[in-house]
This record gives sequence, structure tokens and C-alpha cells, in this order.
Amino acid sequence: QVQLVESGGGLVQAGGSLRLSCAASGSIFRINVMGWYRQAPGKQRELVAAINNGGIANYADSVKGRFTISRDNAKNTMYLQMNSLKPEDAAVYYCKGTTAYDTSSWGKGTLDTVSS
Repeated sequence: QVQLVESGGGLVQAGGSLRLSCAASGSIFRINVMGWYRQAPGKQRELVAAINNGGIANYADSVKGRFTISRDNAKNTMYLQMNSLKPEDAAVYYCKGTTAYDTSSWGKGTLDTVSS
């Protein structure tokens, strides 16, 4: 079992920055890919960014150039640096860890609010 806990959400003005953290515990050696997803009210959950064990990252087009995903394997923590935030970035952000067997664990989410 893998446990994931997000932190770092909050209220920020448009154009501002936030950094989210996702701390992993448990059977973390099983995790192959970690990702950030978000869900805004009335919308489906969507992939924001993902990073694999080799450090290769991919991003949703809507956040490219503004968000950076990273992971610190020594601290068992993944980060999402969000810059130039827009009101449409407001959502609950979730951390997800996926194993090589394609099983997944989710965090409970952290709320980001962006005021215009």
C-alpha cells in the first residue's frame, strides 16, 4: 500500500505562484510514475503533469511553460511548482502514484484558489 499526502494549496492572486508537495509513504518502491491531477467544480478530473522514475516529465498543454513537476526520491516527495497562475487553474489538486503493475494510489487533494 502507498499513502500520499498533498500540501501547499491555498489562496493566491492571478499571476502568483504556489508550490504543492506530495509526500509518499508505505510501499513507495512500487511507484513507477507520479502525477498531479486537478478537478474544478463541475468538471472532470484531468492530468496536469506526470513524472516517471527516470525524471521524464509530461504536461498538459494548458500548463506548459508555467508549471514544473519534480520529485525528490531521497525525501519520497513530489512537487508541483505553479507560476503565473490563472483563475482557471483553481481546483482541487490530487497526487497519484502508479506502480509498474498499473495499480494506483491517490491522495485526498489540496485546494487551490486563484483570485482574479
